[in-house]
Order: sequence, then structure tokens, then C-alpha cells
Amino acid sequence: MSGYSYNDLVTHIRNYTEVDANVFTTAVLESFILNAQQRIMLDVPIDSDRFVDQGTMAADVNNIRVPAGALFIRGVEVFNASNSTEQGTWLEKRDQTFLSEYVGRLTGPEGSTSSGADVTGKPKYYAMFGGATGLSDTTSGSIYLAPTPDVNYIFRIYYNKMPDTLDSSNQTNYISLYFPQGLLYACLVEAYSFLKGPTDMLTLYEGKYKQELTKFAAMQVGRRRRDDYTDGTIRIPIESPSP
Repeated sequence: MSGYSYNDLVTHIRNYTEVDANVFTTAVLESFILNAQQRIMLDVPIDSDRFVDQGTMAADVNNIRVPAGALFIRGVEVFNASNSTEQGTWLEKRDQTFLSEYVGRLTGPEGSTSSGADVTGKPKYYAMFGGATGLSDTTSGSIYLAPTPDVNYIFRIYYNKMPDTLDSSNQTNYISLYFPQGLLYACLVEAYSFLKGPTDMLTLYEGKYKQELTKFAAMQVGRRRRDDYTDGTIRIPIESPSP
């Protein structure tokens, strides 16, 4: 498979800049590569690592945890409490304000106007609150649900996860294999910024990086940060009449 390893990047950065290991130490180079990876992940949502987590909602609890390390959520699917092999129901993504207003209109069992607890029933909507840190399940943010589950429904969360960081102990990752030139150019931007010049080289590699980024973004399927399971996209093939 084409691409660069961590060692390849180290060699190329030193060769392109003609700066040796006395200045570009291992620690300095690793900071270049880490900063470049983080920039790329912010510049384009990478459709590399799709994951699915399954769990069980707790009755009368209106939230579930975002999977640790998740970059963004693609969809949330809910099943009956006893069977996750049947047809699931996709929740509609809304904001926290919508959920608060929805719950505020009704209390008690859904559809009831009697006073009581929050709206309960099978969830229809979800909203994001907080973000993933990649540290643990307890620091990853929450997905709020409405109505609040009335029983222990099974759920699946579909999401994209942060790619593994490239370093001396992890020689390749998705970015280094499928976006090698862009990663190199981003590293060279970091390197010339560190050297504080020359500005023409900084401008050159910044332009090259952006060119590669445009091509890479076009290759990413489902690259937009949205819930792409419930946004109205037609997912059933439509047969066209033969000409």
C-alpha cells in the first residue's frame, strides 16, 4: 500500500528542509507530525474509522454516553428492549433547545397532559451535549433523548472515531497511508514556521497542502459532520425505466 510511515516522514522533513537532527530532534519532529495530524482532522472530517457501539438505555434516564474518542455521531438507532435483530428506528437529530421544549409541552406518559415526570416512551429524538475527549467513556459527552426511555431499549450509536496518532510506536495510520503528500506538506508548514522562514517556502508548502486537501476532501464519503442516517437522503434504490 502506498503512503508514508512515521520514519519516512522524519526522513523527508529533514531532507526537504536540509535541517539535521541537532535542530530537528525526535521530540521536535513528533510535535510537527502531531500538529499536522490535528490540523488535517480539523480541516476535513475523515471518513476512515466508522464504528458501531451497542448498549442498553436505562429506564427513566434521559441520556447515554458518547463513545470515547468519537469525532462525530452519524446516527442513533433504537430497538425494542428484547431484540436488536429486528428493524430498528432511527432517531431524529435535534438541538438541546428542541428537546427541552418538547419535554416542556408534555409531562407523564407521552401524549398525556397529566402532571408527573418527564415525557416517557420510546425515544424519537436526540441531541448532542459536550464532546468526545478520547480519554474515557466518562469524559466523552452525552446524547440526550426525548422522550425519556420508559423501558431498557437496546440502542446502537454509529460514529467516526479519532484515527490513531502517528508516532514512533505507531508507524502508519489512515492519514499517512491515504493522505501522505498532504501530511508531509502540513509537516513542512510546521517545520518552516518553527524555523521562522523563509516565508516563500512556508507559502509554497501551505499552497501545496491546500491543493492536496481539496482532493482528499472530495474522496471522503459522508465527510460532512452531520447525522447522515436521518437527513432525508433516499436510501432505497429507485429503478429507472429503460430507454
